[in-house]
Amino acid sequence: MEPYRRIPIVRITGDSSQSADDLVAVEKKIRISVNGKALLSLYCSPTMVREFVAGFLYNEALISGDWCAERMAIEYGEEISVDIPADGAVREGEKIITSGCGGGVSFGRREAVKVTDNVTFAAGVIRELFREFQHRSAAYKLTGGAHSAALTDGKKVLAFAEDIGRHNAVDKVVGYCLLENIPFGGKILLASGRLSSEIVNKCAAARVPVLVSRAAPTSLAVDFAAMAGITVVGFVRGDRMNVYTEKERITV
Repeated sequence: MEPYRRIPIVRITGDSSQSADDLVAVEKKIRISVNGKALLSLYCSPTMVREFVAGFLYNEALISGDWCAERMAIEYGEEISVDIPADGAVREGEKIITSGCGGGVSFGRREAVKVTDNVTFAAGVIRELFREFQHRSAAYKLTGGAHSAALTDGKKVLAFAEDIGRHNAVDKVVGYCLLENIPFGGKILLASGRLSSEIVNKCAAARVPVLVSRAAPTSLAVDFAAMAGITVVGFVRGDRMNVYTEKERITV
């Protein structure tokens, strides 16, 4: 399914107006079930659905046993229905509505494990990678209504995803890497929007040591990153950036 569609609008400039067409980001409701039993509903862009569900289930640790991403049954329509075959129990922890675009949802998580990866990256490398990352954001350029995320090893972008929600974009990148057997150690997660505690938690669940954005982190994101051993870099703009935690991983 296309991530955007064309609609007629009236464009006003100063005291004049004219009819025009504009592209808007498509938002779809996705219903997730496990072995035919309803689990939850979310809203997302209708692309990389398998990757999104795989990444979301992994990041939130919702299934405590074996489940198969390759055997997901996905049906597309006015809504998207996904059923996951699984042998394990489904966790039913407290549900939290997060601060993310598109109504992000968080459930009970696995125990936190400190990321001890001793990888380092030069600040100049991060600037170049982030410029490439921003140039890839086709849905944002066309609609202005999408976030993006990517995983890189410091040399090239290994995974890239866009979505109406910044949390969803991260889940898609994680899911893609799981399905393609791309390891998370020694990598950088690039994100387009504000770095909330939820984004940091997803980074920690995947054991990604470095998280980078052109936007700001929240106070709780900084606190969680310090506890999890994750390097948080914000305000990557031009030749500037701010390193908030685990600063030794970024060299000048």
